[in-house]
Amino acid sequence: MSALTLRVAVTAFTPLAAQIGDSMGYSTAVVGVFGMLPTAMFALAGLLTPLLTRRLGLERTVLLAMVMTGVGTLIRAIVPATWELLAFSALALTGMGIGNVVIPPLVKRYFSDRLALLSSLYIVMVQLGTVVPALVAVPVAEAHGWRISLGLWAILAFAAVLPWLGVLRIRRDHARADSTELPPEPLEATGKVWRSPLAWGMALMFGMTSLITYSMFTWMPTIFSDAGASASFGGSMVGIFALIGLVAALSAPIVVGKMRNPFPVVIGCAISFFAGFAGLLVAPMAAPLVWVVLLGLGPSTFPMALTLINLRTRTSAGSAALSGFTQGVGYSVACLGPLAFGVLHSVTHGWLAPFAFLSAAVLVLLGGAWIACKPSMLEDTWH
Repeated sequence: MSALTLRVAVTAFTPLAAQIGDSMGYSTAVVGVFGMLPTAMFALAGLLTPLLTRRLGLERTVLLAMVMTGVGTLIRAIVPATWELLAFSALALTGMGIGNVVIPPLVKRYFSDRLALLSSLYIVMVQLGTVVPALVAVPVAEAHGWRISLGLWAILAFAAVLPWLGVLRIRRDHARADSTELPPEPLEATGKVWRSPLAWGMALMFGMTSLITYSMFTWMPTIFSDAGASASFGGSMVGIFALIGLVAALSAPIVVGKMRNPFPVVIGCAISFFAGFAGLLVAPMAAPLVWVVLLGLGPSTFPMALTLINLRTRTSAGSAALSGFTQGVGYSVACLGPLAFGVLHSVTHGWLAPFAFLSAAVLVLLGGAWIACKPSMLEDTWH
């Protein structure tokens, strides 16, 4: 339930951005600000969450995340001004960002014997929370107005609060007998995570995957539009791109869990990226479905990275530290992707330079994954 909430504030807004702008009177420049807000807030959350988990513990932190997500999602749907919409969107997105970071160590704490299976489950929920709001946002807005369409997703976040209240009550009642309490020593050591080559490899792998993915989400409709396709065709290609990610979320964690070093899978993802880039650049309308499927397979490195967070750590404390560092640094870098892609297109009036930029990002991804996929543990590498 928590994982299902981690993208809804992003994809429920994007299809309605123009309609909300007409209603509230903001310019297209503000749409660009909204476009950068998710990765910026996710990056901020990545840096803040390890501090919160040390102070509050994992369960109270994820409870706080769900409350922030629900409150931000609900209130932004009823505010009258653009700055309030931005502020409460930022609150919801920060809550989601905290959830992004804290769910992998929670999986490790409670399901350490079934990491691959539970990783697949929660990553599939994240993907469903990405795809479904985008599909239903416009029909719901047409039937009931954009405020209902935007605000109804708060129900998910508030529903996700309830089981965590139950977990906290059980933990409090059995505190003395509870063997899953976080040991203090590893928590004090989490500040050393930046010294680990493994952590930097993970951050580069995760960050470059996110940079490429958000660039494609943002610019794929324009690429197809330039090639002569309709706006609806471009939108459907983005939908297929997202759906392929759902397939990857089901399979990648299981595959990674069975391999001592899953770097060969990353090489396959890189080849898919390169082939998809080449197709969109040279002949976008020759086989658009093929190019989009290839591009959709490339970001399989995203669920791989989330799974490796747990496979490359010994404790839930180490997992929390690695998750925070990976997503904090990774999303900070990913912020620049759509912006740099667009600037390069504007300057060169073509798509060669933007795709060269993304190709360079794939090479950096490979370098990071080479380190991240090696069978080593974070706790052995941060001294």
